[in-house]
Amino acid sequence: MDWSALRLSLALGAWTIAILLPVGIVCGRWLAWGAFRGKGVVESLLALPLVLPPTVLGYYLLVFMGGHSPLGRLFEQTFGQGLVFSFGGLVAASVLVNLPFAVQPMQRAFEAIPREVREAAACCGMSRWQVLARVELPLAWPGILTALVLSFTHTLGEFGVVLMVGGSIPGETKTIAIAIYDRVQAFDDAAAGQMAALLLIISFVTIGLSYVLTNRARLRR
Repeated sequence: MDWSALRLSLALGAWTIAILLPVGIVCGRWLAWGAFRGKGVVESLLALPLVLPPTVLGYYLLVFMGGHSPLGRLFEQTFGQGLVFSFGGLVAASVLVNLPFAVQPMQRAFEAIPREVREAAACCGMSRWQVLARVELPLAWPGILTALVLSFTHTLGEFGVVLMVGGSIPGETKTIAIAIYDRVQAFDDAAAGQMAALLLIISFVTIGLSYVLTNRARLRR
């Protein structure tokens, strides 16, 4: 069992959902109620990671974050190391890859909130921030929770993009998915089976817990 790879994967998942929580709420809310030209184009761009092969997406991320790119040079000048083949690069890649898993469920959750409810809250004297905190977020909570669970579990199992952007550096970019692949390549079926089973259990428990919490939230309404 490669515990270092497991800890790194859990840390990567935690950082990913921590960043995607505010990003998903802002983007999901904007797309749910915004009416503007090019909305279909924006939604299509956000959904691209769902259909692009991991190698294609990983290649473009390498170009976008590499040492010859403006972002890569800026990151290296600021932090003294490259963005590619680092944990920071993995987090950036994971956030981009998981955007549709975070934004789409939140968008659908905000779309399900009746306009009359928001207007009634505004008529009661609530500010926009109060409406968001007291009305919108509680009603959209099941969708937000679903988005976070999908993003977290997808991060744990992501392989292609992680390998291309981060490589397989122990303790830095070697996630549990890559560790499983390495053990299979080394014909160590026992270790690969243990890690695969653990990843299956973690994913199952996480998704099951989200269903329980979501159903409880719906029953309370």
